[in-house]
Formats: sequence, C-alpha cells, structure tokens
Amino acid sequence: MPEAQEDLDRSLQNVGVTPSQRHGMRMPPPCTSTSQDRPPTPENIQRKQMQLDQPLNEPGPSKPPQRKRQPAALPPPWEKSTRKKTVPERYTESNVYGKKHPVEIERDILRQRDWKKVVGEESSRPRRQNIPGGVPVPDLVPYYSSDEEGGDDDESDNSEDETREMLGSPPPSEDKETVISRLSWEGGVSFLSFLVSKAVPVREEKEPKEWTYKDMIGLPAGQLEEWRAACQREIEILTKRHVFDMVVRPSSCRVIKNCWVFDIKPDGRKRARLVAKGFSQVEGKDFDQIFSPVVRFETVRLILALAALEGWFLSSLNIRNTYLYGELEEEIYMEQPEGFHARGKERHVLRLRRALYGLKQAGLAWWQALKKSMEELGFVNLDSDAGLFKCFDEASQTFIITVVYVDDAIFLGPSKAAVEIMKKRFMERWESRDLGELKEFLHMRIGRAGQNIYIDQAQYLQAVLQRCGMVNAKAVPTPLPVGYAPVKSLDKAADPELRKRYQTVIGSLLYLMLVRADLKGHSDESSRRAGLG
Repeated sequence: MPEAQEDLDRSLQNVGVTPSQRHGMRMPPPCTSTSQDRPPTPENIQRKQMQLDQPLNEPGPSKPPQRKRQPAALPPPWEKSTRKKTVPERYTESNVYGKKHPVEIERDILRQRDWKKVVGEESSRPRRQNIPGGVPVPDLVPYYSSDEEGGDDDESDNSEDETREMLGSPPPSEDKETVISRLSWEGGVSFLSFLVSKAVPVREEKEPKEWTYKDMIGLPAGQLEEWRAACQREIEILTKRHVFDMVVRPSSCRVIKNCWVFDIKPDGRKRARLVAKGFSQVEGKDFDQIFSPVVRFETVRLILALAALEGWFLSSLNIRNTYLYGELEEEIYMEQPEGFHARGKERHVLRLRRALYGLKQAGLAWWQALKKSMEELGFVNLDSDAGLFKCFDEASQTFIITVVYVDDAIFLGPSKAAVEIMKKRFMERWESRDLGELKEFLHMRIGRAGQNIYIDQAQYLQAVLQRCGMVNAKAVPTPLPVGYAPVKSLDKAADPELRKRYQTVIGSLLYLMLVRADLKGHSDESSRRAGLG
C-alpha cells in the first residue's frame, strides 16, 4: 500500500498537481486485491494440474437418465346408445293423455291450428261439452293429428264417432250422472271446476245502514225496484222543498260529494236519504258556527213525571225531513246524486239553497228555522233548556208545553182540545206525521194506565245486548260487582277494535240512564276509564 501511494504521488506531480491540491480532490477508494493477485496455494496448484492432465475426449461425471414423457391416452370413440326409448309410466294408455307426452300433444295442437289458419278450413275438432252446473269442461284429451302415427291423408276422413273414440271424448248421448262419474274417476282440473261450481257462495249479510249505492243495485230485481222507488221519493221531496238548483259548475268553486243512506223503519217502510259528505267542508269558507241545542234527557223525564202527577194530555208527532227547512247563508255546491244524473246535464252541479243532512251547519240552520216558527205560533223557549217551549192559550186559559228533539216532538197540556189545535197549527207549517197519543219517544216505550205513566227501554236494551253478544249472559242484581276497581292498562297500543266496542257499551249505558238513573254513577266511572269523561 505505501508503495502504491508513492507511485500515485509521483504520477500527480508529473502532471502538475501539488500535494495541497491533491488533498482537496476526491480520490477513488483503493482497489482491493483479487484472487489473481494472491499467491497460489498448494491446493490450487494441484487442482489446476489435474484439470490440465485430463484429456479432452473423456466424458465428465455421468448424469442421471431422464424419463421420456409418455403421450396422453386418447378417449374411446363415441358409440351410439343401445338403450331403447320407453314411455314413462305416467303416459300409458290408462292416462287421459294417451301414449304421447303432453309437450308433443301441445306441439301438435299448435301445428294443426297454424295449418287451419293458413288453409282456411274449419277445424274438425269436436266441440266441448258443458258439465252439469253451467261450468264448461275442457276437452279431456287435446286434439292432435293422426299423421303422427304414420297414416296418410285418407285416414283423416274419419267419422265423428271414430274421432271421439280416438280422442277419448264423451259421446253426446251421455247423461249427467255418467259425466259426473267419469269426471270423478279421471279427476284433474275438470272435476275441480265442477266441484267449485257446486260450492255454496258465502255472502255476508249487511244491515241496510251499511249499504252503499253499489250494494243496493246488486239486489234482486224485486228489492231493487223498491229501493229505487225510495230513492226517487227522496229526490222528489228535495225538489219540492227547493233544496237545490241545478246550475253549470263555476270555474272557481269547490264541489262536495254525497252518498245514499238506506234504512228500514220499524213499521217496515224502506227509507233512502241523500246525505252530503260534510267532512270535506272547509271551516271559515263553507261554514262558521255549527252548535245546535237539543232538549236534555233529564228534562224529558221531568216533563213525563209532571204529566203523570197533573194528569196532562200527551200527543206526539214525527217531523219529516227536518233539516230541509233550514236556509243556508253560505254558497255551497254539491255533485248530483249517484245513479240519478239528469240526462243531458251530467256535468252540472247542485247549488244548495237549504240545509241537507250531513252538512256541518245543517243542525244550526234547522234550529234557527224551528225557533222562528215556534215564536210565530206564540211559543217561547226556556233559557235553562232551549229544546223546551211553552205557550199560554188565551181561548182555554191554559198553557201548552212542547218538547222537540230534532224530528220528534211532544205536545202536552191540561186541555186536550187546546193541545190538538196547537199541534194542527204546527203541522200546517211543518210536514209531519201524526202519531196520536204518546207511545214512544227517543227509543223509550211509554205506556199509561190512569194516573200512572210507565217507561222502559226494553227494545233498545235487547238491540244493545245482541250487538255486544250478551243475549244469553247471566243476570246480576247490581250493575257492577261490590268493590270493583278497574285497572288502567299499561299497554299504550291498545286494540282499536276492542276500544271501539268498549266505548259503544259505555255510550249505550249512558243512553239507558233515561230510564235507569241508578246507572249514572257506574256509567260515569266507566266513561272516564274509556277516555269519554
């Protein structure tokens, strides 16, 4: 290494590089000695000598023999299967499809259908027969051409009997019992269709109050005519009372809809009433105030008690189409009644002039008309109960009392003649039906024997028991068990149907308090539990 360094310094001086300049230059790393620069060792000399002494044609060390790759074996040649084509067991002669597969039969049908469509010939396929009950039966064996069996065109000219025999269809001479026996033996869709045709239809009987106009027109012809006559009478009454005017529909107006409500009166009369769908009215535009006072139930019981004590005469009447007497102040348009559109004016609407059942303000309009009419007759209503009117008759020097609850009214007083005269004057202003001596009022049956008046709600109570399914329930002496304390349900998501039934029972009990005042405490307590009190 020192010698090499000296040789390097000498070479640099020859080219004019001073030692100070050489210290600032980057010099390459010193070269390391290779195996050639190293002195030979005895082992290397001996190995090299052995390589030189070996002749050129002498083979080197033997290598392991390599195995030759065998060619892949070829697959055996394809041979046609010798298995015979057999028809499955389900397509035998005993089956309705015969010897052919259903897919082949369907293909033959399409082929024959297309051929007839092109050629224009009438199909020789036998007609289908109807099974008893009016349900058509599809052919038991679809039609297929006879040339599939290798026959020629002459074989297609078979007679109708031969064709029927070939297809397996029944001859026209079979009676109903034979057809039914054959269908029951063969089964399938045809037999099921026959059984379904004999099933008894399930029809849910609805009350007339639940009917719609579509339900009504589905009735038998005789009943349909009776109900349509009831609807026609309702239209004639509305026209006679000038309830509406038929006008062209204005461009910027809201039109409310209507529906028919059907009912059967206790005397068997069929009644159809046109009701407006007031829930579509807009407050502030279609109506403002809607409150209408009626007589209180306690007042009715008090008046009946006074009549029994004083021996007053009682007479009743029923006002027909009560709400139709009220005049409307708002401008309201309504569609024409369903099923009774004017011919040639189907797009016209009805401009309501008077109140109609279902309107929000119909009750208030009726009350205003009633109060005005009673004042003209000389009656004055009480401040404590607006449904009770009193009048002093100058001719008989007696007073007359009138109790009005919408369309039911009672006239009573000491003088029978004065009561009859005043009732007659009232009926001249309001179209009513004279019921004579009081026998029923607000579903209460009223009977009189001398100075005693008997009231009961047995008929109404029977209807409530039937509705609630308690006709055969066991009777108890008290309305509620001793020490009964209802427990509030912790389940917030109560069954709405169960809640509705419970509220129906409580509402019926509140109405029964007209006769059974002892139910008040229990009904009030139960109503608070139902969210009604």
